[in-house]
Amino acid sequence: MIKTIKEKGSAIGRVMAIIEAVARAQRPLSPADLSHQLDIPKPTVHRLLNQLECDGYLQTSMRGLIIPADRLHSMALGILYSSRFRALRQAILEKLTAEIGETCGIAIPNGTEMIYYDRVQSDWPLQIHLQVGSHTPIWCTASGKLYLSSLHQERRVRIAKKLLLQQYTRNTITDPNALEDALKVIRKTGIGTDNEEFVDGMVACSVPVYNDQGNLFACLFTHAPVIRKSLDALLEYVPTMTEAAMELSQLMKETEH
Repeated sequence: MIKTIKEKGSAIGRVMAIIEAVARAQRPLSPADLSHQLDIPKPTVHRLLNQLECDGYLQTSMRGLIIPADRLHSMALGILYSSRFRALRQAILEKLTAEIGETCGIAIPNGTEMIYYDRVQSDWPLQIHLQVGSHTPIWCTASGKLYLSSLHQERRVRIAKKLLLQQYTRNTITDPNALEDALKVIRKTGIGTDNEEFVDGMVACSVPVYNDQGNLFACLFTHAPVIRKSLDALLEYVPTMTEAAMELSQLMKETEH
């Protein structure tokens, strides 16, 4: 739980409290929300928000709400990728990749994209190369659709209507209503799927990695060429993936503390 910071507290303490509140919020916050939640006078909140925006840590949405900006996203990814936990994270992914026999990795939501945060490649000569740091769309990838499905219906419908929904393959869903139908199914099953929707000849599935508040923080995925494994074949490994996701979830929680 975020502690309130009185006006007499240090400026650094108030800045960090604002950043923490915005980063942990399940919905975008207004300056008034932050003032009330942190017990900081409104003029002080506005002054600190202006500075954080100028420095690239926070930004104001079209609705006047405060959301993380690129610099805060980059800082968070840098902390999570620290060498302290990298070996353990890689060990979990290596074990899962060996059991499935296909590339496995972690994707993190970033606006209307997913970022490939980490992965372990399989040993097959035929590979689908998506490098760590790659940005992929949320509407046609297993991890992206899983993330979208975790959002409240009103929010995800609003997002879907504003997306360009570019058609990458013959199976890419380009109709917002059809996408919403697919997301409802994913929300019920808790399993993201990509049936040749992003790359022709590639199928994928994903399961959620939760933070200590029970919210989707990242997605654990695996993908394969259809000539080697069908989507149904990949889905058989969901129980194993879920166990690995629970291990990663615990590791992420340790990273935060």
